[in-house]
Amino acid sequence: MDSLPIINQKKPHVVFIPYPAQSHIKCMLKLARLLHQKGLNITFINTQSNHKRLLKSGATSRWLDGAPGFQFKTVPDGLPDSASSDHDVDQHTQTIVEVWTYLGTNFFDSFLDLVAGLETPVTCIVCDGFMTYTNMACAAEKIRVPIIVFWTLAACGFMGFYQIKVLMEKGLIPLKDESHLTNEFLEIEIDWIPGMERIRLKDLPEFIRSTKPNDPGFNFLLETAQIADNVSHMIIHTFDELESTLIKELKSMFPNIYTIGPLQLLLNPIMTENETNKSSFFDGYSLRNEEPECVEWLESKEPNSVVYVNFGSIAVMCLQDLLEFGWGLVNSNHEFLWIIRTDLVDGKPTVLPQELEDAIKRKGFVANWCSQEEVLNHGSIGGFLTHGGWGSVIESLSAGVPMACWPVSGDQQTNCRQMCEEWEVGVEIGRSVKRDEVEEVVRVLMAGEEGGRMRKKALEWKKMAETAVGYGGSSCLEMDKLADEIKKLSTK
Repeated sequence: MDSLPIINQKKPHVVFIPYPAQSHIKCMLKLARLLHQKGLNITFINTQSNHKRLLKSGATSRWLDGAPGFQFKTVPDGLPDSASSDHDVDQHTQTIVEVWTYLGTNFFDSFLDLVAGLETPVTCIVCDGFMTYTNMACAAEKIRVPIIVFWTLAACGFMGFYQIKVLMEKGLIPLKDESHLTNEFLEIEIDWIPGMERIRLKDLPEFIRSTKPNDPGFNFLLETAQIADNVSHMIIHTFDELESTLIKELKSMFPNIYTIGPLQLLLNPIMTENETNKSSFFDGYSLRNEEPECVEWLESKEPNSVVYVNFGSIAVMCLQDLLEFGWGLVNSNHEFLWIIRTDLVDGKPTVLPQELEDAIKRKGFVANWCSQEEVLNHGSIGGFLTHGGWGSVIESLSAGVPMACWPVSGDQQTNCRQMCEEWEVGVEIGRSVKRDEVEEVVRVLMAGEEGGRMRKKALEWKKMAETAVGYGGSSCLEMDKLADEIKKLSTK
């Protein structure tokens, strides 16, 4: 059920369109909250099943409890009517391709119908960069409002995806055939991106491995990259100090870019006085039920003694990889909090061998989901074993926690390369998981001299992030500029 708060007709009315995945929704909700605090009316559009998941987890209670000028609306996502109840929503799932295909065909018309039914006219659209394939630029033109594209990525992640356009222009992709996909090809260095010097083709998203110019996924990413050249305003979830050279380059390429991260750190000072419980700073965004037992378990642990392990909300692995991670963690002899989603192993429920379960109980704690930012900011956490999604990386940097990275897809390989080479806060685990390597990496991360250096560097980035969001800081100023620009655009 959609919420029905009062919308002030004199204020700019911004519609948010997130890509329907956990990290994208979370990031865009935080920006929506910040802009709402700055006096803008917000309509936030979720797919029906994702909004039911938010309701089920209790995530949206603060907005549904009467925040004037903030409302949620929903569009269909192709799930059957039998998934209409809150109880059944988690029993019906779609693959990324199924969601992408359905929305690509149906979202445009659903969006126009939704906008036509709003009580006050829309004055601006903030659209996730990965939802532009639904022809939102055309929709904005049709209803005669400006559109701002929000990349819920780092600057390096955005630039990594943008290279599909550049590499095509240079004739490097798509490959003629799979025989061209050699280690020699993957090790080719790109020397034209300031701030990403010596990055290799293998450090870019999977599109560089494509041999089919007509592949839907390849063309989706190409269209996504090209949209950057056709919009007047873009937002990137980063802060200038972290990627200064690259951001300077991007601002010379595109007319209006706003760097507004880390969003959580921008939110913290404006939390209401009655939210005195620190955990409330981080809730309100999850599609899954967060288990408070995770934080309760951490309470008894020594400072910097626990490895937090979470591969995000979408990544999947085979059972053998899971077992290798499990035994590597156990053999490292460090305590660990491990998030194993019910669909982590090939999208199916997982049953661990009894021997491994018994070993885990001696040093570890396993849960289905948790409040990640609350966990990362807990004093007992000394390192983070992650897939390298940008949401996880910037949350770890904000908490001053070093990382071990096992990149799976998308921008994760690029993020991993930057955290290891440029930001000096991470170490990579090879794609083919081996328990001995996991054991060694965890020991380096948690106890070695190199781990100490990474922890010191992570704390330095945390301080720089806090400075960026403070009064007069780069991200604080950029957020003010963004809010002012939306207000100006809304009057044209």
